[in-house]
Amino acid sequence: MKIARFSSPGEDPRFGVVDGEDLVVLAGDPMFAGYETTGERVPLRSTKILAPVIPRSKVIGIGLNYYDHADEMGQEAPEFPIVFMKPNTTVIGPGDSIQIPPVEGRIDLEGELAIVIGSIAKRVKADDYADVVFGYTIGNDVSARGPQEDDGQWTRAKSYDTFCPLGPYIETELDWSDLKIQSRVDGELLQSESTAQMIHKIPDIIAYVSEIFTLLPGDVILTGTPAGVGPFTAGQTVEISIEGLGSLINPAKNRS
Repeated sequence: MKIARFSSPGEDPRFGVVDGEDLVVLAGDPMFAGYETTGERVPLRSTKILAPVIPRSKVIGIGLNYYDHADEMGQEAPEFPIVFMKPNTTVIGPGDSIQIPPVEGRIDLEGELAIVIGSIAKRVKADDYADVVFGYTIGNDVSARGPQEDDGQWTRAKSYDTFCPLGPYIETELDWSDLKIQSRVDGELLQSESTAQMIHKIPDIIAYVSEIFTLLPGDVILTGTPAGVGPFTAGQTVEISIEGLGSLINPAKNRS
């Protein structure tokens, strides 16, 4: 089931189930209110699709989680997941602009499969990971390489406003084990890999992260990016596609 968060002119954001060219409107946020419908159908073309979730708590990133990406960054494959965080103010939705801050160095895309947590999760066993997953969406862990190199750590580089596009939908039923991820800038292919190449798989990521801190409904975990991370500049368009999830497309502009 594909869940969209959307807005219509003059109305607050709502949720709907994607059904062909329409949205079947839900009575509330399905993460908390279930899948009761209002009986209303809204044509997709008449809506603006928003970020499918705004984390109330945190966005968690997993670094260097594909063998070929670790290699291109000159790093060994990590024994344990490398965990970092992005504030929820980084989140934007499909079609929203990635705003490039006035910093030195490249601004890189990082296409990633994103997990949306659906329930309070603390010290989850790997075998039970599915009990706390609401669904999956596409993420772009935008990164400013100049600040990353200058600081020697990742917080500033990954935390600028708009540096975490998410969307377009949350898929509640997805076999994540072997999905093709592709990333493009103005149509030029930069990344093309399968989630089968993840070093640390989703059950182990959830177990590891939930041992560090409690995960809350709506939290998002970015599961890492494959090789081919590359730059984009103002005026270009970034597209991340994942098999079964569609495409997340965002233009880039200089921050005003």
